[in-house]
Amino acid sequence: MINVSNLTLSFGGRTLLDEITFVINPKERVGLIGRNGQGKSTLLKILFGLTKPNDGSISHPKEYDMGYLPQEGGAKSDLTLFDEVKKAFSAQNELVEKIEQVTNEIGEREDYHSQDYHNLIQKLSELNDDLNILDSGSIEAKIERVLLGLGFKRDEFEKFCNQFSGGWQMRIELAKILLSKPDLILLDEPTNHLDIESIMWLESFLKDYYGAVVIVSHDKRFLNNVTNRTIEIFNGKIFDKKFSYSRFIEERRGDIELQKKAQINQERHIKSVEQYVEKYRAKARHASRAQSKLKQLDKLDKIEIDDFEDKRIRFKFPEPPRSAKLVVETKGIHKSFGHKHVLKGIDFALERGEKVSFIGKNGTGKSTFTKIITEHISSDLGDLKYGSNVKLGYFRQEQSQLLNEELTVLDTISNVANEDMRPYVRDLLGAFLFSGDDVQKKVKVLSGGERARLSIARLLLEPTNFLVMDEPTNHLDISSKEILKDALTSFSGALILVSHDRDFLQGITKKTIEFTDEGTKEYLGDIDYYLDKRNIVDISEIDLEKVPKGYANDGTKDKSDSQQRRIRLKELEKEKRRIEREIEETEANISNFEAKMRDLDESFTDPEIYNDSEKIAQLKFEYKDLENKLQLSMDKWTDLSIELEETLEEISIHQT
Repeated sequence: MINVSNLTLSFGGRTLLDEITFVINPKERVGLIGRNGQGKSTLLKILFGLTKPNDGSISHPKEYDMGYLPQEGGAKSDLTLFDEVKKAFSAQNELVEKIEQVTNEIGEREDYHSQDYHNLIQKLSELNDDLNILDSGSIEAKIERVLLGLGFKRDEFEKFCNQFSGGWQMRIELAKILLSKPDLILLDEPTNHLDIESIMWLESFLKDYYGAVVIVSHDKRFLNNVTNRTIEIFNGKIFDKKFSYSRFIEERRGDIELQKKAQINQERHIKSVEQYVEKYRAKARHASRAQSKLKQLDKLDKIEIDDFEDKRIRFKFPEPPRSAKLVVETKGIHKSFGHKHVLKGIDFALERGEKVSFIGKNGTGKSTFTKIITEHISSDLGDLKYGSNVKLGYFRQEQSQLLNEELTVLDTISNVANEDMRPYVRDLLGAFLFSGDDVQKKVKVLSGGERARLSIARLLLEPTNFLVMDEPTNHLDISSKEILKDALTSFSGALILVSHDRDFLQGITKKTIEFTDEGTKEYLGDIDYYLDKRNIVDISEIDLEKVPKGYANDGTKDKSDSQQRRIRLKELEKEKRRIEREIEETEANISNFEAKMRDLDESFTDPEIYNDSEKIAQLKFEYKDLENKLQLSMDKWTDLSIELEETLEEISIHQT
């Protein structure tokens, strides 16, 4: 449990956090929400100890570990991916080192009957017990599970960390946090660098996590699926309710409606009292009562309506010029980077007014293909053809980095505005939440979300009939995303939308194209239709290597329940054989270790060996090593036996 009491933080004449108080209990899943700039990321840094508040306190138990994932960063280690992530098991690694130290010390001692020697043997036994408790034997399996879940491939495990891009660096840091199992996980926009399947895997992991989690996110569906409590920061205050995001919003709106009704009733009461005072204060007979009522009004606490995060960007794309029916077409597009083949013969066509979403795991070529379509890079092979009168608008992931950092917000927009638009520049900026002195800020001091909003505003200045947007929602707050979604839904031109935000994608496009290592597959529906066809609404159905269960290789759902049952039964039988095979191997290992230990027991009774202190020490070391291996094998045998029992039970169910 972590206790935050009267936390206050001010800078630049602004109070970011004003005496906020809350408690995070074990196993709570807290969504921390609010508009960009309200202090969400700052609060995470304060909780983790990276930033100090002006006042207030944070308390937690002595042995309380926290893991923190910032929005950007990640150490570019010179270790391999697997070795870097293995550092998360620091406690186990420390125990292994201590075991080696104690074992070496035992090997150097000759006072076998002394209390000190006995204490060392006892310490070694305790250290091994501690190591077994930490489940060190399954470290490699745990690392593999998390890395695959976060989208890494097995052949990347030995790749050096400094060879991964920034987004993958963040995944490495996230993997280390998840594997280290802290009491409290602090995540700042964890889904920004994940694809849809990895997001869904992370949802499942966090829902089952034994500790507490605090998440800053603008992904509504992610928050709804993971959190059971929501804290909103707005104008220095917090609003705290034990609901996930959508229910929280409903409750907040309900609270404000009640406040408005109470305020109206209070205003009526005040007006009534004021009329009474005005009527009778000059009359001696009623003057004292009028004065008393006036004092009551002075003591009355005025009901104020809570500010509520419901401010929205209001804009609509300009009506685009009419293009030819065929907007863009590609045939046989190939693209490689070095030895990596990213795109293999992609055929694609987009017609006037058609809206398509590109989805798929990171690295499967979505952004590469959009750059080829928008002619920012060329293909190695294949043809690209544009229709007549096509006006392209392109927002890419690094768009905000292309802004001139020395210009002000106002100059950034004014410099690209034509004569007709210049009178409306300030209105446009206001719609994107740049008001008052904000328009005089230089680009270099803007947050990631502010830069993204400015880049989108800049894109709106010229009418386009073909819009390509690559991850436009990263760093946008929830309100901004909703308005952008409304605008894209009503946009009458052709649209290609690359995004991993399921809630944002829902309902905008009528076609979904999935990018995979083998190529592309088309689904005639939006993201929910795709998820239904892929049968990955529930993360338990995700198989990172195979076609989802219950679906044929062409992505269509099997019609026969009995056929699905037979397929599943076949998988279970295969799993049973694997487990039985591992049990046999484990039993053989157990017998082997026990036999070797018996041989060593006999060696200890040999008079020649008994008088050789170095040989005795070596034999004791070998005996302890065998003892540890035997215990690990026994534990593995127990786990496999339980797994076999569960598999046999499921086979029995599918056979009925």
